[in-house]
Amino acid sequence: MAGISYIRLRGFVRKEVLQIKRDPSSLLLGLVMPVLLLLIFGYGVSLEPTNVPVVLVIDESSPATQDLKARFQLSRYFSPVTAHSMHEAVQYLNEDYVDGIVHVRSNFSSLLESGQEAPIQLILNGIDANRARIVEGYIQNTIGLWAQSVASQSGREYSPPIVVEPRIWFNAAANSTYSLIPGLLTLIMTLIGTQLTALVIAREWERGTMEALLSTPISSNEILLGKLLPYYVLGMIGMGFSILLGVFLFNVPLRGSLFVLILLGSIFLLASLGFGLFISSAARIQFVAAMGSVLSAFLPAFFLSGLMFDLKSTPKIIQYISTIIPAKYFVTITQTLFLAGNVWSVLLPAGLVLFGMSIVLLIAARRKLGRRLPQ
Repeated sequence: MAGISYIRLRGFVRKEVLQIKRDPSSLLLGLVMPVLLLLIFGYGVSLEPTNVPVVLVIDESSPATQDLKARFQLSRYFSPVTAHSMHEAVQYLNEDYVDGIVHVRSNFSSLLESGQEAPIQLILNGIDANRARIVEGYIQNTIGLWAQSVASQSGREYSPPIVVEPRIWFNAAANSTYSLIPGLLTLIMTLIGTQLTALVIAREWERGTMEALLSTPISSNEILLGKLLPYYVLGMIGMGFSILLGVFLFNVPLRGSLFVLILLGSIFLLASLGFGLFISSAARIQFVAAMGSVLSAFLPAFFLSGLMFDLKSTPKIIQYISTIIPAKYFVTITQTLFLAGNVWSVLLPAGLVLFGMSIVLLIAARRKLGRRLPQ
């Protein structure tokens, strides 16, 4: 590369490595933070509710209603409590003690035995609409399985109007952890990549060492590469730890190529590091640089990458904005490689977009740095 002295570059990289060794915060951010974030998000975040608190109001005691009650008590999806009246159950719901009420009326068994419709009242807490829909599905499935069992025991044929035979591809167990962990790898790499480099130039200005750096013959290109290379290696090690934890601790299957994952991950890391260097070059205060990286990199990656929310159901303007978020493409890459395999029709377009974004961000960081430093 023109204008670069490899002797000066080697000395500058050595200086950065020594500074990383003296400053444990960089090592903590690059090596310890990925592990902690993956453990916290992996164990603490789940899109599949379990032990849902519901209250059962059963106005009659019969073998059928006791069997239905046992279905809820034995299910890992529910943590049921019993109320003696609807007034008591409504009070539980108002106090946010339960997420729903299942009410079986006093004439339930007689209606069931006579072959008539035997309605079961279901009241749900709809403050969290998504959770309410999931809980509704759980309860309907539990009651449906119970009704099928009751029909077979009585010799009647249980024939709902429509029978759905589901087949879930790529994640047959429908385990939300399998889709979360690959996406969390994107969030971790975004946070670490931007934070690692968002502080480096601002720190030089705050500590007063930038003036000494300006008096040396070192060029802008050498400073950019010297700041980039050590943190690139540190970020790749952090990504390696995250992949190992995902595969061996959370048992997420890696059906695609590990080499392709590392290659595309390195491209995404370059984009994150370049964006962090751009922020660091624009801000001379570490606090401003850190907050800027969180607001402009991590939060968009969290909300607009498609990890936590389905972008297809968002307004068109949000979908258009998400196309400039690098994390969106890496979430697609990681989830495809982990769960589906080497689907090149998905991987190649996303990889090319990431490559283009990394080039643009590194050029932007170089130009911003060039305005502050002599050539």
